[in-house]
Amino acid sequence: MTSRLPVWNLPHNVCLRFLDSYIRLGQLDRARDLLDKIPHPHLPSLTILISAFTRRNLPKESIRLYQRLRETKDLKPDRLVLLSVAKACACSLDPVEAKGLHEEAIKFGLASDLLLGNAMINMYGKCGSHQGSRKVFDDMPIKDVISWTSLISAYLTCRMPTVALSVFRDMLHGGVDPNSFTLSTALRVCSELKALGFGREIHSFALRKGFEDDVFVGSGLVDLYANCSSIRQARSIFNRVPNKDSVSWIVMLTAYFADGDCEEAMKLFELMRYQGVATSSASWNCMISGFAQNGIPEQTIRLLHEMQHSGFKPNHITLISMLPVCAFIENLRKGREIHGYVYRHWFVEDLTVSTALILMYGKCGDLDKARHVFNHMHRKDTVAWNTMILTNSMHGCGEDALSVFHQMLKCGVKPNSVTFTVVLTGCSHSQLVVEGKSIFHSMSKDHGLQPDADHYACMVDVLGRSGHLEEAYELIQNMPMQPTVGAWGALLASCRVYKNVELAKIAAAHLFEIEPENPGNYVLLSNILVSAKMWDEASSVRVIMRDRMRDRGVTKVPGCTWVQVRDKVYTFVKGDDKNPHREAIYGFLKDIREKMRFDGYLPDTEYVLQDVAEEEKEELLCSHSEKLAVAFGVLNVSSESVIRVFKNLRICGDCHNTIKFVAKVTGLQIIVRDNVRFHHFRDGNCSCKDLW
Repeated sequence: MTSRLPVWNLPHNVCLRFLDSYIRLGQLDRARDLLDKIPHPHLPSLTILISAFTRRNLPKESIRLYQRLRETKDLKPDRLVLLSVAKACACSLDPVEAKGLHEEAIKFGLASDLLLGNAMINMYGKCGSHQGSRKVFDDMPIKDVISWTSLISAYLTCRMPTVALSVFRDMLHGGVDPNSFTLSTALRVCSELKALGFGREIHSFALRKGFEDDVFVGSGLVDLYANCSSIRQARSIFNRVPNKDSVSWIVMLTAYFADGDCEEAMKLFELMRYQGVATSSASWNCMISGFAQNGIPEQTIRLLHEMQHSGFKPNHITLISMLPVCAFIENLRKGREIHGYVYRHWFVEDLTVSTALILMYGKCGDLDKARHVFNHMHRKDTVAWNTMILTNSMHGCGEDALSVFHQMLKCGVKPNSVTFTVVLTGCSHSQLVVEGKSIFHSMSKDHGLQPDADHYACMVDVLGRSGHLEEAYELIQNMPMQPTVGAWGALLASCRVYKNVELAKIAAAHLFEIEPENPGNYVLLSNILVSAKMWDEASSVRVIMRDRMRDRGVTKVPGCTWVQVRDKVYTFVKGDDKNPHREAIYGFLKDIREKMRFDGYLPDTEYVLQDVAEEEKEELLCSHSEKLAVAFGVLNVSSESVIRVFKNLRICGDCHNTIKFVAKVTGLQIIVRDNVRFHHFRDGNCSCKDLW
């Protein structure tokens, strides 16, 4: 019986047929395995597979095969191979690989090739190296319209629209006629710069040259006019473009969302589907991200479900749009569902998705899970480190925020301005004055960064929360820039904690001047005055607030609190007497109040301005929305021993004391997020140490 001849011992032309068959069947892994077993592969075999991996958007595999080609001494890359690898480098966004390919092209005398030169200009641009694009362009002996267009696009990709526009002008002065791709790219440049005047000139040029019906030029014009606040003209042009593709529709949808007109965007999307225009993941993602960015979470979630029912799988773009929505509405259960999808579909390696997961868990009150995601990331960039520091900071874990910051430095990751803002925030919430001062001074000394207004505001907060009010005020007076709302607001909040009326009046006066329409500043000063029993002044501040708000048409934001029980979110407002669970909630609070009084608790009524008896003040405090939400959560607690509550305003002192007591008598952990920070209540204590 004769043995079967191994495939890799067959003649090269037969191996090529096997490779071609595997590639046509989409079995690239088998094709690669076959090639790996051939001791001496020849150039056509490698070229075919490199091109196939590039077409399938698998750039790393293409580059790996090219490296094998270079290790084979008797093989010399030709123009076709370098073209495929240039496209792969553009997809991989790796400037090191791009530079290596350019050097290879020069070495083998192929750098002057027009097609390869154009591909390398594009490659460098996608990799963020405008210098590389310019060098390739300048060294090319012959340039065509694609060369110029690629260079313009490279500068635009590298966020240098002014230079891109200059290149376009040089092209026109050089007598090179732009094509539709050139014009659409130039229109994107004008849109980026909001250069409506020059954009209109390009529009006129397009009309003279007969490009008015071109779908690429039409999309560019829609983007230009929409970005320059000419939404009606954008729609008019959109309506006139024949044979619109999905990109044209997405551009118009994006324009409506940017203008805040979600209703028109929804109508246009329905029209798109009605007219039979093929929807895609991109169009669904446009709708989901548009509603998310406009703060309409319910519609965002509905669109996600509809997208899946229509047969489209959410991709990484969908996920990074949806996770902030879960964070915005504090829907931890939905966030966990999306996290499960991330693991099942291998998006866990996506850096942006993992970072969004950390922030979602952090904002939904699950700090342990946020840390788990961060610790299991194989790769972390500056944004990921900043997000983990921020998450620790907003939960009042300043020491942990500092620990992550120092780990970041040890890993050689360079901190940026945001890094210092979030780590200083952690220092302020944990009263780490010495550490805060050290980090603040290290910005310029060790990292070459000059503190901006936000950093000074954080430092005022660090000092103020720890009781160093005079030092905080002195820092504001010595700021090298105009003190901001953040600095004066931090000082005013600290004056409330430490009952410094005089400094509170100074801080409030500046805040009233900078943002006279913000009712929170008036309320805070009024509460400080009430606490000092300065009733008349407190009443005057309230009157001024009402008058200014009325004059500017501003209404005070009502306090509301929400808690998620099982699959449903329940919202409570102060004095909620229409709630179907009212009897059980108020009964629970009455029992808690009696137990607290037995333990020597006195209601914190110092901020209640009403001229009423103490008993009535207690009743007013009992109806605060955060108390109602916590009571409902305790009465309906599931198997979880953690209750997560969210409030849109600052939690009051009496509610804070009550929730500490509830956590003690029930043995539950209660996590409350107000507009200042997270409060972790456990065993009768709060993580904020009663300073918030």
